[in-house]
Amino acid sequence: MNFLQRLDQRLLSAAGDVLARLFRGAVRLRAFTVAVAVVAVTATLLVVHGAQEHQRSDPSLGDVLRVGIDEGGSIPGYVQRAADELAALQGEQPVYALVSFTAYLGPDRLPPVLAGVALSSVFARVPLPGTQTELVRLGAYEVPADVVAGMEATAARKAEEAAHYRQLLDKAADQPGDVRAVYLDGAIIADKEATAYRAHCSCVYAAVIYAAPAGLRAVAARPETRAVDPITDLRRLDRTVFLPPLPEQAQVAGPIASSAPS
Repeated sequence: MNFLQRLDQRLLSAAGDVLARLFRGAVRLRAFTVAVAVVAVTATLLVVHGAQEHQRSDPSLGDVLRVGIDEGGSIPGYVQRAADELAALQGEQPVYALVSFTAYLGPDRLPPVLAGVALSSVFARVPLPGTQTELVRLGAYEVPADVVAGMEATAARKAEEAAHYRQLLDKAADQPGDVRAVYLDGAIIADKEATAYRAHCSCVYAAVIYAAPAGLRAVAARPETRAVDPITDLRRLDRTVFLPPLPEQAQVAGPIASSAPS
């Protein structure tokens, strides 16, 4: 398992970064000055667009595997498909699975939920009302220690991001108001994210785990679990994009409708 974890850590990082780039926050993309970023996000969306089930892949994109639910997909339908696939698993061969939670959990709540399985990573975001905050992948094999360490590193990065936005704002006195608003919103949101992660917030909404079918079913039976989506066709973790549903969304998956932060 130590070998598996080391291999996993090397391979998963590239795939996890896709999510971080995909949802940096809608307010950061409002002005024409970030058109290049919009193009980059659009290119990433082309990779994952139209994927409702993780078995679907596009050979022209190097067999990218999508696990989870795409924007606009039915969340009840996804949960039922995952449950059906989990029920159909046979034998004792361990497989990876994407676990979605019913609520955002803090690091201290993860050990009982993920007991009995190997953990690869968790997904977190600060659930600010009306704000699409960044979706962050944290490599984690031990809970809560690795998640706490990942949150503290993210808090430091977010503090630097807020400072950068403020520097841009200071230099933008002659820029249009919508440009300055983007910088100000970015600084406010990054500050709030930094504060939340520094406090080890209830921000974790999904995890990637590795276990035999019996272990996956045990996790699925816990009240904090929304879905356990087994990945029986996994080939390469670095060619996998994870799209777990957000806890606050009950029917349709998609970005959070953003409003101006206060």
